[in-house]
Amino acid sequence: IARLARLRDFLWCSDISPFNIAFSYCFSVLTDTCSVPVSEIITVEETEIDEKHYHSGKWQKMAKPYAFTVYYVKRARRHRWRCSHVTFWCTEEGLCNQWIQTLKELLEKLTCRPKHLLVYINPFGGKRQGKRIYEQKVVPLFNLASITADVIVTEHANHAKDSLFEINIEKYDGVVCVGGDGMFSEVLHGLIGRTQRDCGVDQNNPKASLVQCNLRIGIIPAGSTDCVCYATVGVNDPVTSALHIIIGDSLAMDVSSVHHNNTFLKYSVSLLGYGFYGDILRDSEKKRWMGLIRYDLSGFKTFLSHHCYEGTVAFLPAQHTVGSPRDKKSSFHGAECRQKKRLGSEEVEEWKVIQGKFLAINAANMSCACPRSPKGLSPAAHLADGSSDLILVRKCSRLNFLRYLIRHTNQDDQFDFAFVEVYRVRKFQFTSKHVDDEDGDLKDLGKKRFGQICSDHPACCCSLPNSTWNCDGEILNNSAIEVRVHCQLLQLFARGIEETPTQEALS
Repeated sequence: IARLARLRDFLWCSDISPFNIAFSYCFSVLTDTCSVPVSEIITVEETEIDEKHYHSGKWQKMAKPYAFTVYYVKRARRHRWRCSHVTFWCTEEGLCNQWIQTLKELLEKLTCRPKHLLVYINPFGGKRQGKRIYEQKVVPLFNLASITADVIVTEHANHAKDSLFEINIEKYDGVVCVGGDGMFSEVLHGLIGRTQRDCGVDQNNPKASLVQCNLRIGIIPAGSTDCVCYATVGVNDPVTSALHIIIGDSLAMDVSSVHHNNTFLKYSVSLLGYGFYGDILRDSEKKRWMGLIRYDLSGFKTFLSHHCYEGTVAFLPAQHTVGSPRDKKSSFHGAECRQKKRLGSEEVEEWKVIQGKFLAINAANMSCACPRSPKGLSPAAHLADGSSDLILVRKCSRLNFLRYLIRHTNQDDQFDFAFVEVYRVRKFQFTSKHVDDEDGDLKDLGKKRFGQICSDHPACCCSLPNSTWNCDGEILNNSAIEVRVHCQLLQLFARGIEETPTQEALS
């Protein structure tokens, strides 16, 4: 430790003074196993040396040692993070205290780290383990990092959303949701809606420029589906997500607003799906009592039905984007996306129109990766460049459609089919061929009769009047919608999916 003190003094007196280098060197010299930057140190604490350890073989030749313990982020397999620690000791109390004080001062300068959080827990989502997961896996880490939290256990649907419109959010450094994608959607709508209301922005105006939210959102996965967490961190693991929150990671995210006849419907951050994915969700909602298996059953039934929908898609291509939807690399974020944001205002609006019969119309703001589809619906979708990948799957045979679906589970190019088109867009509209008049009694009666025939014969392979939209796992019954992507409207406590470290660095 004397060598390290001299190194510290040298760096402190030099012009560069990178204490990160000094502390990384500290880990390397003493343990020869890892090296971490100060930004990934969780906390440092003075350590009491009891008699048992003091008289152990390693320290028995030293005078009474003084020690401190450093808790830090350690990377494990498959993008998981863990909290690890290492203890340093020396015979000089002053030197030990100096190290503790210096490290604490450096950590206090990391202003990106939250100190006080608002936490919403969904006790009903997934396997009803949200409260237990938070108390057993997250609270100890928050306590270690000296993070305080006000916890609200939701009691009904939209509890979190309604609460965010009333609560004083200025005293918090972020909002954390413990649950699945539904819980995240509630917090998302509450936070964005509150921000627009406070800034006087009319959400019902599809041309309105929305104001960015100041508070970051953290996701502690505890639901049946945690697609947003998986696509932005790389794993659905509560400890990993908690550590991203603690060290104050920040990741910008695009948000799409969905309107129908100048009326705001929903926000979307992952998938807007019409046709195949809309039909799956609509059918699975009738089978919620079956648990997660309902998605498999509804998916199989929808595949056999093979319904296609006729309509018109109009979209505004995103110019000056980084790459294309068919790039063989993961989603971009950060500086490249910020460059896109500056260029976006210079684009000339030249809409393109496509008509036809479609098995599926999907708009992906992110890769939509999940454990069953590691690459997602659109592997190269960008998180924060102000665009969405619009995927049009035209009417084709069941065999070809099955080939397309299988591509979601492997490394092959899922867009390499004649019946699949993909575009990177800023805005798009969809209009069904059939008049969208939900208030017409005659049309409703026709829908019921037509729908009944198809439900009785699920393999009919016919064209139905309208499907529904799957908006991040929630049903939108309006088939005619207008969608606009808002660049970097939201910030998450995340940093994107990191490159896989070398095998030697994994625990």
